[in-house]
Amino acid sequence: MKKILVICLICIFTFTIMSGCDNSKNTQNDIEKNVVIVGSTSVQPLSESLAEAFMKKNRNISIVIKGGGSAQGVKAIQQKNADLGALSREVKDEESSYITEEFIIASDGVAVITHSSNNVDNMSIDQIKKIYTGEIKNWKEVGGNDAPIIVVTREMGSGTRASFSEITGILTKNNSGEEVDETTKSALIQNSTEAVKKAVAETPNSIGYISLGSLGDSVKALRIEGKEPSRENVIDGEYKISRPFIYIAGNEISSESQKFIQYILSEDGQHLVEEMGFIPVI
Repeated sequence: MKKILVICLICIFTFTIMSGCDNSKNTQNDIEKNVVIVGSTSVQPLSESLAEAFMKKNRNISIVIKGGGSAQGVKAIQQKNADLGALSREVKDEESSYITEEFIIASDGVAVITHSSNNVDNMSIDQIKKIYTGEIKNWKEVGGNDAPIIVVTREMGSGTRASFSEITGILTKNNSGEEVDETTKSALIQNSTEAVKKAVAETPNSIGYISLGSLGDSVKALRIEGKEPSRENVIDGEYKISRPFIYIAGNEISSESQKFIQYILSEDGQHLVEEMGFIPVI
């Protein structure tokens, strides 16, 4: 009887070990698969919120979000260092040769912001251009106080800067047809949306521009040509400084990346886009 009991215990122990091995094997199959997204810091907060919601429903997929600017997003796809690139501008002609797919995930306005104490409420696009190219240097020239204007801009390679400069006419072409950004050399350069907002919030007499979805109480948003920087005015085309948010992919797009994009373009994903203050595309 004792011998039979011992044999039974050995069998149970062996089964337990084998089950543990099988579970370990299953765990290996369920290891998280990363989707790496690199690019625009304007798109980054939206990407992070979408990724958080997506990962709650897809425990075996991990979305890794990195900034660096739209140009860095294109570079990451070109060098195959990311699954998706995030852009806050249109794809340029010279970039299209190594980009096989584009996905517009949202639209956004670019808000022109000042320090909260500024008494200027409205500007024309031409006035903004002249401020950013250094032609207008004092707030009294646009109806404000007698104080020098401190210009804050994004770094070269920023999608927000590219869109802003193109729409306002700061971006021109030379005799060879090459694009030239005429932003004044005295401008303070910041490397992210949040850095621009912080700099303007802390610097009286400053002016900057940020994603509409990143606006807050710390800065003042100007009307442009009499139009508020609002979701409704961007959709109607009344607010002229706007751009798309795009994900780009190279030669291969993983099934995990496809699943994430499908979620973003679903009703749930686009509802979150709207909740974040951006404009849905479906």
